[in-house]
Amino acid sequence: MSTNLSVRTNMGVRTGTSLGWALADSWTMTRRELAHWARQPVAVVVGLVFPVMLLLMFGYLIGGGRGVEGAYVGYLVPGMLALTMAFGLESTMLAVTQDLGKGVIDRFRSMPMESSAVLVGRSAADMLQSALGLAVMIGVGYAIGWRWDGSFGGFLGAVGVLLLLRFAMLWMGIYLAMVAGKPEMLQAVQILVWPIGFLSNAFASPESMPGWLGAAVEWNPMSATATAVRDLSGIPVGDSWAAEHAGLMAVAWPVALVAVFFPLAVRRFRRLSN
Repeated sequence: MSTNLSVRTNMGVRTGTSLGWALADSWTMTRRELAHWARQPVAVVVGLVFPVMLLLMFGYLIGGGRGVEGAYVGYLVPGMLALTMAFGLESTMLAVTQDLGKGVIDRFRSMPMESSAVLVGRSAADMLQSALGLAVMIGVGYAIGWRWDGSFGGFLGAVGVLLLLRFAMLWMGIYLAMVAGKPEMLQAVQILVWPIGFLSNAFASPESMPGWLGAAVEWNPMSATATAVRDLSGIPVGDSWAAEHAGLMAVAWPVALVAVFFPLAVRRFRRLSN
């Protein structure tokens, strides 16, 4: 049976393969999301500047107050990189809930296009924006004294686990946004995201915390990614099981989250019109 297909719609005839349609529609949706950057530059700039402000605040105010600027910046930057990827959950949720509230997604679903293109376009645009934000944070980290002492292969591995964490947060955000339905519900998620984000080793070592709290912090997915990046950069990470296996956990946590939230998001998306 030939894979070439032809579908007649109110807008004409589409010919080609189903995979070709899906790729073309997904690219169209990705360009639609990227076009928002040009129309809403302030939102893009704020999204890039906010984590930079956190990095500078903790690096100079808190780190400076402790008198360990250089050493603390080396510890802080990997943690802030992981935290920035995790906090991308909020931007994903905001964009999806806004589209839902305006009926944009319903209009896309009624058009002669692959329904999966809506989610693929959203995820591709968010990952591109996250890669840009990661590059900005790394540049600022170098500007304030952070240096990568590991290998180039280790650097690529670090970027990989950071983007993998963002990919997991992306699908969690898409699912939670479709459950929430309204941008106003983002505040409820922020109440949970921020404490969980700060309950990590982004800013302080688990060894400096009470035993029970340090153990909980070490098993935070953001802590695993931050520890893996520190380890790859040549920074000592401790001798606990979680620290010694940070690379494994930095992969296992996001993969587990994607395995849970990707099918939930797809299923929820298919039920939107029911």
